[in-house]
Amino acid sequence: MTSAAALSGGCQCGAVRYRAVGELGYPHLCHCRMCQKAAGNYFMPLAVAKRTDFALTRGEPKWFHSSGIVRRGFCADCGTPLFYDVPDADFINIVLGSLDDPDCVKPVMQSNIGHRMSWFRELDALPVEPEPETPDRDNAIAASNHQHPDHDTAHWPTGASQ
Repeated sequence: MTSAAALSGGCQCGAVRYRAVGELGYPHLCHCRMCQKAAGNYFMPLAVAKRTDFALTRGEPKWFHSSGIVRRGFCADCGTPLFYDVPDADFINIVLGSLDDPDCVKPVMQSNIGHRMSWFRELDALPVEPEPETPDRDNAIAASNHQHPDHDTAHWPTGASQ
């Protein structure tokens, strides 16, 4: 569980933003094949917000019905996965990587581990690539960054055309 503070998040481009007040429940890593494909990754980190404590604060997600009862919300502009939703339920699952501070919600469980990559236990033994010492490249990326900042903004994009 997370603290009862308000959490905000959104997509990479800033077109869709949301806020959740109160505790997020059941923070977990789902390894099912649907989540793998929806995330474009080996697993999807999710946590539950009560629907009454959740609000979109900017834009609307696009929805894909990945099964008869589940739909997945994502940004139609940049493709960021945002939500796993069962419309009749009193909760919505938030994709934890879309939080402005994803480090504030630590998963406490894993689900569907039958689909987990067989080599996950080997990850900690992989060599770590040193951080590149390329200030020119880093400065060029920072100067041309189109990613929404990790906080709410009154307007986005904030400058001239992005």
